[in-house]
Amino acid sequence: MYKQISVREYVDLAQSGSLNYSEFIIKYSEEVERLNSKFGFLNHTEELEYKEPEQVFYGLPISFKDCICVKGVPSRAGSKILEGYKPPFDATCVDLIKNHGGAVLGKTNQDEFGFGSFSTNSGFQIPKNPLDPTRVCGGSSGGSAGLVAALQPHISLGESTGGSISCPAAYCGIAGLTPTYGLVSRYGLISYADSMDKIGPIGKSVYDVAFMLSIIGGYDTKDQTSIQKEYEFYLNYLGEDVKGFKIGIPKEYFSDQVDQRVNKEIWKGIKKLESLGCTYQEISLPSTKYSLPAYYIIATSEASTNLARYSGMRYGVTGNPEKEMNKYFSEIRSSYFGEEAKRRILLGTFARMAGYRDQYYLKAMKVRTKIIKEFKAAFSKFDVLITPTMPNIAPKFSEIDKLTPIENYMMDILTVAPNLAGIPMMSVPCGKVQGMPVGMHILGDHLQEKKLIALGDAFEGL
Repeated sequence: MYKQISVREYVDLAQSGSLNYSEFIIKYSEEVERLNSKFGFLNHTEELEYKEPEQVFYGLPISFKDCICVKGVPSRAGSKILEGYKPPFDATCVDLIKNHGGAVLGKTNQDEFGFGSFSTNSGFQIPKNPLDPTRVCGGSSGGSAGLVAALQPHISLGESTGGSISCPAAYCGIAGLTPTYGLVSRYGLISYADSMDKIGPIGKSVYDVAFMLSIIGGYDTKDQTSIQKEYEFYLNYLGEDVKGFKIGIPKEYFSDQVDQRVNKEIWKGIKKLESLGCTYQEISLPSTKYSLPAYYIIATSEASTNLARYSGMRYGVTGNPEKEMNKYFSEIRSSYFGEEAKRRILLGTFARMAGYRDQYYLKAMKVRTKIIKEFKAAFSKFDVLITPTMPNIAPKFSEIDKLTPIENYMMDILTVAPNLAGIPMMSVPCGKVQGMPVGMHILGDHLQEKKLIALGDAFEGL
């Protein structure tokens, strides 16, 4: 029988020499196999080695969202078009984890290239929520969040473009931290939208995500968008006194489009923080209503450009190259891209066309600038902002089958604005509705992860 322990307990046991690593790995691997056969979190698992674990992670098994490249391991971003692709290199974050004693467990299932909020647009298995297998894990990092919720000790690396770390963290009742854009190197990430993609940790607790961010956060010469800043050890911010924290509550995030039961749980959470000496004030971020259309214009435009490289020539699947070039490319892309990928390629290509670029894309970029300025103005007065993470609890598979593409896109209504702005955000569990977890979203100014971690840890301790 496998006994679950926290990441902190695992590290303490390893440091004290009380951990029998070989015995742990055998039982852990058996538990992974059992859970995966039931819930479908992973599309590829690596055989964990029985070796003397190195310090820092002490051999802790780490999983990676399928869009993060791991040397010699199938990395397909949830898409059939990348079937057979095994990167000849590690992503920078993977390299850092390996160098600090982390073990590669495998690759987690996701929406194809990150296109979705439920991980149902996967070219492989669709992960089920371990809290209720009739419900989704969220997306697009659904396999990562589901595995963390079901298995301990474990940390997974996810990726967010429009909320793909926060969403599944909220639906699965765990912590998910999306860092400031550029804080974690994107080298080795299979792109969705380059100006918004961010790699971040998903863990059972705030400790877990702070621990991981301390390892993967930092400047990387291989990533031209990487931020040059001094190293931070984010575990130092655990246990900090949050008395005097000023919290902004954007009224636009508590609209009628959000389940009122979810809003109620978030307000309970805010009142708990008030008991710790925090103060709060309702504010307005009026450009929020434009964030969703702006996001989908920018994201699909960048996606259609990025996905042009998948033509059956250099990566993944190939066909019969003796055919006429355009016909060959069309056959490959038609056969191996999923329906949602095709939809977003078409939308993005349309938005970038001559005659439409000024009308759609450039206007969306202006909206993005306005959103950034509104957040900046808010953070000049408040330490953090607090909102619901998602407008609902994890829906059932039978419910999402009835949603139109537009209704699917509306699921991102609360997460796309902070992603457009590139600010850090963290979802932490905050109450339940119908027995399923509700996520509280803590938003901070650029490079102010320390405030999110301090407040999230304090809330966790209540």
